[in-house]
Amino acid sequence: MAKKTRVGIIFGGRSGEHEVSIRSARSVIEAIDHKKYQVIPIGITKEGKWLAPVEATALLPESTHRFLKSETTGDIALLGDPSHKGLISLPATDGSAASAASLTLDVVLPILHGPFGEDGTLQGLLEMANIPYVGCGVLASACGMDKVTMKVLFRDAGLPICRYLWFLRSHWTSGRDRVMRQVQRELGFPCFIKPANLGSSVGVSKATNRETLIKAVELAARYDRKIIVEEALDAREIECAILGNDEPQASLPGEYVIHNEEARFLDYTEKYASTGHVEFVVPARLSKVLTRRIQEMAVKAFQAIDGAGLARVDFFLRQDTGELVINELNTMPGLTEVSGYPKMWAASGIDFATVLNHLIDLAFERHRDKLLTKTSR
Repeated sequence: MAKKTRVGIIFGGRSGEHEVSIRSARSVIEAIDHKKYQVIPIGITKEGKWLAPVEATALLPESTHRFLKSETTGDIALLGDPSHKGLISLPATDGSAASAASLTLDVVLPILHGPFGEDGTLQGLLEMANIPYVGCGVLASACGMDKVTMKVLFRDAGLPICRYLWFLRSHWTSGRDRVMRQVQRELGFPCFIKPANLGSSVGVSKATNRETLIKAVELAARYDRKIIVEEALDAREIECAILGNDEPQASLPGEYVIHNEEARFLDYTEKYASTGHVEFVVPARLSKVLTRRIQEMAVKAFQAIDGAGLARVDFFLRQDTGELVINELNTMPGLTEVSGYPKMWAASGIDFATVLNHLIDLAFERHRDKLLTKTSR
């Protein structure tokens, strides 16, 4: 019997998307081919504490526990030391000896959304440890996390983007009136205010006047030191999934369709609470020409940040001009039961288990390619 590949699935994390990460991990653990892979769950608390498999399993729903078997417990860590190739046990907080031996990992699937996981920090640690991992590298992850840097790269690649401006939390604190005048002068109302380094619509608000602008900025500033403000467009919201490394492939696009005016915009609740106000339709009702155009632009956006593995690219299709505009790219999109990424690949003829298998193969492919690069003279 062939030895199973040991896949470390890291989830949770120090982010406003902690709960979404847990839901994504659950979906991945339940869908992955357990005949081929041995899953090692690794949790990270909101405070940043790393949890060994037994404690990490406790974060997941009981229905998911049957897919996991591990006796490793206690305090653990992942070191940026290639001689370990995985988790090591730490002395307990009371000073007693480590409770278990090192736990080797063949590959890691870092299902962390937002800062301290999707922004290049964890990817850097995995690079130091020389462990293959699924998804974008350090640079692409950092650029894909920061909406301002991302838009600069898109613009330089010749991709159309909406009007926007950005400022620091300290700028708002020291000169609120000046920032508000700039927003009114350059963008006007309505507009959207977002933390520059977060996803899942956490901290996002729509401002229609000065009063709501103040509230929106103060909300976004809770989650990031950098705030971005974008013009509000009357547009259809289209998404496209990417899978691949140097030769990425694009899925059929999907679309979020709002059925109830109470859904002011696609916020966190509408994405994950199944209110019934919003439906994700895939494939999106688009012409073949426009579908192909979206796929081409999605691939170009992925390559503009030097992406690898997977991403979801979000578009606006303007109702007034028919112009297609790239909104943003997500380097570790939600993988929950209601997320668009697995749904778009399913509509394209690839089920979730096959997508996960391909992602792991891509991780090994990229790691082999990196080993060709000399690190000494």
